[in-house]
Amino acid sequence: MRKLPPLNAIRAFEAAARNRSFTAAASELCVTVTAVSHQIRHLEDQIGQKLFERTPRAVTLTLLGERLFPALREGFDRFAEAFEELEENSSGDTLTVTTTRAFAERWLMPRLSRFTRAFPELGVNVEGSDALVDLRTANTDVAIRYGMPAGDELYSLPLLDDVYHPTVATGPGSVASSRIEDYRPGPLLTYKWHNRSIDCPTWAKWLRAAGKPDEDYRLSWINEESLALHAMERSFGPLLCSSVMVSEGIQDGRLVRLDGPDLKGFSYRIAYVPTRKTKRAIGKFTDWLRSEASEFGSTYSGLAA
Repeated sequence: MRKLPPLNAIRAFEAAARNRSFTAAASELCVTVTAVSHQIRHLEDQIGQKLFERTPRAVTLTLLGERLFPALREGFDRFAEAFEELEENSSGDTLTVTTTRAFAERWLMPRLSRFTRAFPELGVNVEGSDALVDLRTANTDVAIRYGMPAGDELYSLPLLDDVYHPTVATGPGSVASSRIEDYRPGPLLTYKWHNRSIDCPTWAKWLRAAGKPDEDYRLSWINEESLALHAMERSFGPLLCSSVMVSEGIQDGRLVRLDGPDLKGFSYRIAYVPTRKTKRAIGKFTDWLRSEASEFGSTYSGLAA
């Protein structure tokens, strides 16, 4: 017989260590914060040493906790892998992918029928959300993420890079001006970035790079990227936006790129848990995504030139 502490105590410690929060661990395990704290204290009593340093505002792992956490995390990952293989054998090949609403609407969904035609035996569920999903615990197989690589990603592959430039919609029977001066005083459209820790492209930066006084223009913000794109397409004003989101509209003449510089954007990356890579659908889906991205990159480079 293996000599182990109670499994509930081990689960509570692993969740709290991974989330760096008793509150987040309690939410994940569907118990109270008091219950999580009690289970961890029980584990500490069993081993005779502290695993967390507790302060009024935060909890941090002790040196012993830092040593113990990776082994327990790997163990739970192996448990998950074993049960996922059972589920795969019983329910067939279906995967769930999560990405931002705008990327799902503008890039992924228009191409997804090509994947289903190429692999009719594989199913795909799509979750459009700007929330950062923890792939270790969520019932989600693949994430397409944007921005700086997150430290919690266990494995990720590059997908697409983008740049930002102002874009407008052509009006009925006319071609929109490509001069920013023709849209003074505005509104110039922008949207709120959910990840405020990154140095995002802004109209102020673009106007400075273009040599235009930004005090001559008025901004109008919209809280979501997808809504801002819809507003721009309905001729509400120019939008400083990702090349990935508007390249097809520029290519078919529905949208016009304004004259001026590009601002460097970020990267889209495919993230997944390595222990789930044995799932056949994930390997085929990630290969297909990268093939589509390669074709898209070639098309956009020719368009931009």
